Amino acid sequence: MKIYNTLSGTKEHFTPQGDVVKMYVCGVTPYSETHIGHAMSNIIFDVIRRHLLFQGHRVKYVQNVTDVDDKIIERAAELQQAPDQLAREYTRRFFEDMDRLNVMRADASPRATESIPSIVEMVQGLIHKGHAYESKGSVYFRVRGVSDYGKLSRRSVEFMITDRSAEWGENKEHPMDFALWKAAKAGEPSWNSPWGPGRPGWHIECSAMALATLGETLDIHGGGLDLIFPHHENEVAQSESYTGVKPFARYWVHNGLLHFDKEKMSKSLGNLLTVREALTKNSPDGLRIFVLSSHYRNPLSYSDEALQAAEKNADRLRQVMAHDLSVDTGADGIDAAYFSDRFVEAMDDDFNTSRALVVLYELAKEINRRVAAGSGVSEAQSVLRQLSGVLGLTLESVRMESPDTGIMTKVAEVAGAYAGKYPSVSSADTAHFEGAIDSLVALRNELRQAKQWQQADAVRKDLEGAGVILEDTTKGTKWKITTGMPAMQLR
Repeated sequence: MKIYNTLSGTKEHFTPQGDVVKMYVCGVTPYSETHIGHAMSNIIFDVIRRHLLFQGHRVKYVQNVTDVDDKIIERAAELQQAPDQLAREYTRRFFEDMDRLNVMRADASPRATESIPSIVEMVQGLIHKGHAYESKGSVYFRVRGVSDYGKLSRRSVEFMITDRSAEWGENKEHPMDFALWKAAKAGEPSWNSPWGPGRPGWHIECSAMALATLGETLDIHGGGLDLIFPHHENEVAQSESYTGVKPFARYWVHNGLLHFDKEKMSKSLGNLLTVREALTKNSPDGLRIFVLSSHYRNPLSYSDEALQAAEKNADRLRQVMAHDLSVDTGADGIDAAYFSDRFVEAMDDDFNTSRALVVLYELAKEINRRVAAGSGVSEAQSVLRQLSGVLGLTLESVRMESPDTGIMTKVAEVAGAYAGKYPSVSSADTAHFEGAIDSLVALRNELRQAKQWQQADAVRKDLEGAGVILEDTTKGTKWKITTGMPAMQLR
């Protein structure tokens, strides 16, 4: 297996340092709804973790929650809400969103506010070793004391200063020195420390939490490209200065960013699509395929068309799994090992998910071909499900987070018209939207059994006019709904 290491700028053979792969990924700052840029990063590292597990590695996966931060404090002030309350609520919603996207929960999810003692201990250690100093209640890291500062981002200290990345500030010895501990300000959350009340700086939080949960050296440290400098650069400097052990992380893995109209999608720019909004029109598998269709190190451009294409591909795979597994007419004649080997080869090459997806599509096409020829496909389906699982795809029927109001209105009209003739048909409203469709599907099946073909076809056409498409399968009649996006299988 080869992984591109940001530190070396090359693909390197992956060799863990012990029996357990120690993996740390920078987590969310919970001050607003989770958007699909967050989903992109979380899906990517979820797949990296899944592939490591698939390859037989044991993995300890840690992802922090930065629950005290300038942005949280500012947003809480805008909403006239306590910062800790705001952070707790959006942390809860973040985990709900990731659960919906089938992102595996981390083995540990340390929170900055619960890690204050270890943060203070680390700051004290850096001061004792001469790598940090106190100034008016704050503590700063001495960048000039690190000879290889800038090695991760490949920037010199001189360039950082001319690049306006530095703040001279009257309390600092050098403009590039960064805060490990910030003196308390009125109205902000604070904790007691040897330097007076205050709160931790952003960078020291991750170092302290990573060292506390995974030890002095990590195997993989992940995050977005936008974190390389200053966040990860500063993590390296302070962690290696504190422990005296190099490297802090053996492989640095960074994902590309999600762009909207050529700009990074972010909360601060206000150009984001939340996960909850996306899931009203797309399935979790569709969103995952959208992310995984591009190599993780490349930028990903958001568009409705790209999401539609991903949803169609997800539906193709779901339909293949809908073939009746109980019907098997013998060996399926598909060389499953050929597809498995190609899939693994793609994933072992720096987690090339776009190539891995192509293998899944080709396997799905071959399964459909064999089904059309009357052959059994249960073994090939099992392989497709297993490989899809490495990418976190469930290939299960999905439900929209909420029904489209336009479709609801049309279905209600159809259901109302038939309810007057057939008492078994349910009325449609928000709470009974799917039940109404189910009752109309059941009515059509009854009419077909009674050989009332014209009436049965009328039900089908009326549903189709309302935006509901029926599909007859060996397991019964399934239905899909369209909302301007591609058809999504619901039942």
